Amino acid sequence: MISRLLRGATLGIGCLLAVSPSRLDAQSSHHHVRHASAVVPAVRANAPRTLGALQDNLKGQLHSRARRGHWGILVVSLTRGDTLFSVSPDIQVQPASTMKLFTSSLALERLGPDYQFSTDVLRDGPLDADGVVQGNLFLRGDGDPSLSPRFFPGDAGGPMRQLAQAVAVAGVRHVRGDIVGDATAFDGQRIPSGWLTRYLTLSYAARVSALALNDNIAFVAVSPGTTGRAAVVALEPSSSAVPILNGVRTVVGSSGARVAIHSRGDGTIEARGWIGALARKRTYEIVVEDPALFTVGAFRDALKAQGIVLDGTVRLARAPKTALRVTALRSPPLARIIAAMNRESINNYAELLFRDAVRGPDRLETGSADLGGQLLQHFLTTRAGVAPDAIVVADGSGLSTIDRVTPRAMVNLLGYADTAPWGMTLHASLPVAGESELLRNRMRQTAAQGNLHAKTGTTNNVIALGGYVTALDGELLAFSFIYNGTDRWNAKATIDGMGATLASFVRE
Repeated sequence: MISRLLRGATLGIGCLLAVSPSRLDAQSSHHHVRHASAVVPAVRANAPRTLGALQDNLKGQLHSRARRGHWGILVVSLTRGDTLFSVSPDIQVQPASTMKLFTSSLALERLGPDYQFSTDVLRDGPLDADGVVQGNLFLRGDGDPSLSPRFFPGDAGGPMRQLAQAVAVAGVRHVRGDIVGDATAFDGQRIPSGWLTRYLTLSYAARVSALALNDNIAFVAVSPGTTGRAAVVALEPSSSAVPILNGVRTVVGSSGARVAIHSRGDGTIEARGWIGALARKRTYEIVVEDPALFTVGAFRDALKAQGIVLDGTVRLARAPKTALRVTALRSPPLARIIAAMNRESINNYAELLFRDAVRGPDRLETGSADLGGQLLQHFLTTRAGVAPDAIVVADGSGLSTIDRVTPRAMVNLLGYADTAPWGMTLHASLPVAGESELLRNRMRQTAAQGNLHAKTGTTNNVIALGGYVTALDGELLAFSFIYNGTDRWNAKATIDGMGATLASFVRE
């Protein structure tokens, strides 16, 4: 299969508790990051005026803070084509979320910045004059990461409401058959290889599916009921396909609560504990075990809310090739999705796009991480001049402990991307030092502020930064700083100091 794909590829164009529906901070800060109380040392940067002075400066910073772990570093002038600084540039290291640079580039190369996904509603029976579908209604996923409030107005159920409204506008009043979810655009692997078990109850490690809603995260709302009886437990967005076992009782005379929410392997959500009769509604965030079933259940509930009569049940199956389209929900352009992914470091988006690249613009293949890795290798070796043994990847987000890349592979990719037709899209998607998203509070009041734009990478064992910075003399530099070790806070300060120094560099 992969040989046919590569020949035909046109590579040019557990228990979780929370107190609010906001994303866990780890989702926005990449991975499984424990927040440390230590203060990150202030950024130190000089303004070297010769290449030798620059190298001495960077070398001095490298050895002055982080005492443990190992580094892989490469800095290249894209303007002049020479190497400015390197430390073990061919060492294979864990990239963390800087892996998203590779996923972004592969998706842009395969699909183009203007590509749009289409989540389709299909019917396999006739629609009569009375608005009755004499058959089943299918919700077919297209690997669209954008079905969330980031891109569609309202709450987490907004995309399904919009689709249900479009179904009603198309004249559907009654469905005799089932509401069927089709997630066969991807293979059945929901958890990529190398994701540690301890990640799996946290929002940054949501399950992977071609049919997804709200980043495959749901909210369990618990409200007091009648004293001495069960509390009111509901899923947001509502999904009749996800069973809830309610073991939460309402107790008298309290405004507190003690509730545990557990997602079982069969998809059932179990709620246990108590809530006071005087308490306000409590909301708990949980990872959805079966995203496709969750999404089609939310679609069914949205259809019902539109007044459409539904005779059948909810299930999953492939839509027949002869099924006719009733309506569709198109995504924003890929460029906007990649901007959100890189600025907020959304792992689930990266996993979907990694597989979407395999499917290609004509949607000819089944998306999988294995084929994504092979396609990425092909792209890097044939287009970016990367050595065949420079990367080992098991996912698109960098969360896998199997992933390894070399700094040289990353810089080669950045150099290729800078000249690609979609290069400006990648540039624009990256956080900017001192100003935006995950670099908002880094390198402030240095020459890097408003200048350096790069993808961050952070786990308990990795601090990385890869991207671009313009030197004071106008040279465009591509860089990859990757630290693997436990002295992450000092390594982070070192990276920020080196980034600021590059921005202040002038060749005289």
